[in-house]
Amino acid sequence: MTIPERRPDHVPTDDARVEEALRLLCGVPVGLDVAVKRLSRGSGVYAWWAAPSIFPDLPGPPNESAPSLRLLYLGRATSLRGRILRNHLRRSGSSTLRRTLAGLLVAEGYRTTWTDRVVLVPEDEARLTAWMHTHLRLTWAEDAEPATIEAELVRRVHPPLNVHGVDPEHLQAAVVAAKNSYNTSSRPAEPSRTP
Repeated sequence: MTIPERRPDHVPTDDARVEEALRLLCGVPVGLDVAVKRLSRGSGVYAWWAAPSIFPDLPGPPNESAPSLRLLYLGRATSLRGRILRNHLRRSGSSTLRRTLAGLLVAEGYRTTWTDRVVLVPEDEARLTAWMHTHLRLTWAEDAEPATIEAELVRRVHPPLNVHGVDPEHLQAAVVAAKNSYNTSSRPAEPSRTP
């Protein structure tokens, strides 16, 4: 007979970790100028928030602590500081959030180019970062194993910019279309043909 492995009393269950992460993610979102000073190098989950007027056609749940803000996106990171600063606030090539935002803001004239993938041109990378600083807020929760709680968090809160792990009835067609539009906006150069 095998005895099931017992979790030590001081180690929280996955449910308890999800609840604690939700509590922290639903706290008062901070501006990015504050977040960049406070983010730890530890792993965890994070949530991006904005006023409903930013993307009025995308229904996100309101923040419990700041009801004038709506949830846009939820993600996980092995280093919260690294993921936010080096990816989400700098490079579209390594940030699904940036690519989605650029696709949704296509009317703003964001331009792309092809490297080994579609990326924003450098001037528009800087412009998108400035836009994010102006319009978005952030919350986060440290967690030693964020991959084990991210799916449950997405399932519970239905962030409108998330596509993976979202129940089909909560998938936003406008977000899927924006991502596809962005991804097809630039292509690799065609090989030159010699006569």
